[in-house]
Amino acid sequence: MSYITTKDNTKLFHKDWGSGKPVIFLHGWPLSSDSWDDHAMAVADAGFRSISYDRRGFGRSTHPWNGYDYNTLADDLAAVIEQTGAEGATLVGFSMGGGEVARYMSRHSAKSVSKAVLVSSVVPYMLKTEDNPKGTEQSVFDEMATSMKEDRAAFFADFFKTFYGVNMLSHPTSQEVLEWSRSVGMQGNLKATLACAKAFSSTDFRPDLSAFKVPTLIIHGTEDKTVPIDAAGRAAASGIVNAELIEYENAPHGLLVTEKQRFTRDLLAFLRD
Repeated sequence: MSYITTKDNTKLFHKDWGSGKPVIFLHGWPLSSDSWDDHAMAVADAGFRSISYDRRGFGRSTHPWNGYDYNTLADDLAAVIEQTGAEGATLVGFSMGGGEVARYMSRHSAKSVSKAVLVSSVVPYMLKTEDNPKGTEQSVFDEMATSMKEDRAAFFADFFKTFYGVNMLSHPTSQEVLEWSRSVGMQGNLKATLACAKAFSSTDFRPDLSAFKVPTLIIHGTEDKTVPIDAAGRAAASGIVNAELIEYENAPHGLLVTEKQRFTRDLLAFLRD
């Protein structure tokens, strides 16, 4: 297996497929780079270079005790870009991964980045505050943490139903995908899972938005119950100069699965433009 070594000696497992202009995929919480495989393969088949990696503490990367804040995670992304030689890369961040894109753009001055894509992203700010009234109440995140500490596997079983928009009337994905997602989530260690949940729920990326000076595509589902579109996709589109927002009507958070073919088409169109 191939690894990137960060400045604190964390080993990041990564996949590097195809050749051409690089596209770097950042996965959501609490998954791994495997969640990008369908799209990464399609992008490589289309003549691009697909790079994806497991966030520290998740998947096959090493599991350090520290480093789950967004400054460190952005530095990890910088190590991936530098050590893979990914000049002129497009950064594609799903959910929590969108925060790494945003913090990298500001902390590392968008070095080696030519385009950015935010998908169901937590950017710009998830937490409800007086100046962010469309955000999510802190009590919701507190309940998540308590549930994960009590029975993480049971929490994930319910979490991924909401993630993929599964309910009594709607089954946009298979039971096997739900089971696979839970098993991948359980590969992450508990410390990383809790710390990253705190990071994506409390980090304010609004000051980072001005660092987006490259073409930026934002894709978000209108029925996203995990990261609601008003506080996320629509707010990000308003704060990033010349960003393009594509709303997927009735799509849930996990649209990489439920809207797989449409997303691949939209991503490739943006990469080729």
